[in-house]
Amino acid sequence: MLDPLPPVRGTDSPARRAATPLNEQLPDLLLIERARGGEPEAVGTLIRRYGRRLYRVAASLTGDEHAALAVLEDTFRSAFADLSRYEPTGKFAAWLTRIAYQLARAQRRVPGSAPVTAEPLAERAELEHRLGRLPEAFRTVFVLRVVEGISGIETAACLGVHETTVRTRLYRAHRRLGEALVQRVRAAQGLYELAEGQLAQIAQRVPAQLGAPVTPTP
Repeated sequence: MLDPLPPVRGTDSPARRAATPLNEQLPDLLLIERARGGEPEAVGTLIRRYGRRLYRVAASLTGDEHAALAVLEDTFRSAFADLSRYEPTGKFAAWLTRIAYQLARAQRRVPGSAPVTAEPLAERAELEHRLGRLPEAFRTVFVLRVVEGISGIETAACLGVHETTVRTRLYRAHRRLGEALVQRVRAAQGLYELAEGQLAQIAQRVPAQLGAPVTPTP
């Protein structure tokens, strides 16, 4: 269970708090506390903050856009339906990512060949296809560490493994891909990217499904 947060300076009165617009820069714990209090805007802010990371994990595991989107929504519904399961001693992002990872593994399939079309989609499709050939354990670590760019410690927390395991899997992923391909991945833009419109829809739909409609963002 989350401990009550101390009052935020100047915003502890209910009337003033209601009048204060949510800031995208508010810390996770404050947004979580507001989400637990039934504020759909707080839920939407957290979805927008971490939706892209969770989608990358889901897409890299399932190899399918529609399955990844389903995993993303299921992750947020599961998480926000019972936030008491989150222990604030760990990063909220890692907790969400681990839920998405577990759900995506349950739906994963062997990736097929992605169609190669016009640039720059051809480059992304090729790289995602090449990454899809990695063993799942190596691929997930590589996506979190190299594509998403999070630390080894946080990656370990996301996957529920030791940091040494993360380092070993990343090393083996590098060996299998080769330095030239790794550099192409580092330079690429938009791998396993979630479209802004899709993220906005999920940020509105999930809070509504939890019982509190969200006012669309202008």
